[in-house]
Amino acid sequence: MSEIAPEVTRVVVVEDQPLFRSMLELTLGATEGVRVVASVGTVREGLAALRPGAADVAVLDIDLPDGNGIALGVTLRRSQPGLGILLLSAHDAMDLLLDLPPDVAAGWSYLSKTSSTSAQTLVTAIKAAAAGRTTLDPTLLDRMAPRAGSAVARLTDRQYSVLRLLAQGLSNAGIGEALRITEKSVQNHINGVYATLGIDADPGRNPRVTAALRLLEETGRA
Repeated sequence: MSEIAPEVTRVVVVEDQPLFRSMLELTLGATEGVRVVASVGTVREGLAALRPGAADVAVLDIDLPDGNGIALGVTLRRSQPGLGILLLSAHDAMDLLLDLPPDVAAGWSYLSKTSSTSAQTLVTAIKAAAAGRTTLDPTLLDRMAPRAGSAVARLTDRQYSVLRLLAQGLSNAGIGEALRITEKSVQNHINGVYATLGIDADPGRNPRVTAALRLLEETGRA
């Protein structure tokens, strides 16, 4: 009886800093279930490497020598709707996710190069992007607080904790493990978050992505 091969997430890295690109290659190359299929340093090379069907996730530096990762990501997603995008930047540019065109906004994640991002955070963001979810940098989220009068400010403390973990790309099981509660309790809290934020069950939108972006939109530096 033959064994079923484990699912592998194929990644293309587009990063112009050779040292950081090598670090990404080494980290992801040592991760089970992830394979770097190409690693390049420019928009032009990225477009060539990211031909349709070549990858599940593109890891894109925002600042590239011949363009920027956001425009590259939009171009790629218009031709490959299922491609996940993970943006990297040396600056706190997480708010740029709010300006993405609605038709390509799902499946984008953002991590800062200068935050204390771990290998596990990187892998979690890649897996979330591959699944069409959104991940926000956890260290940057720690510096945020709900804006007074916003819908996010009306969440209970537990709902807010669940929303922040959801926005970090964790599954219900991962959230439950982090908070030491059951998955059923997690889902109940998520339903409460959706109700408070007015997020409906529109089949054309991923409610987790919408919730993560609302968190970003309605919080500010603490």
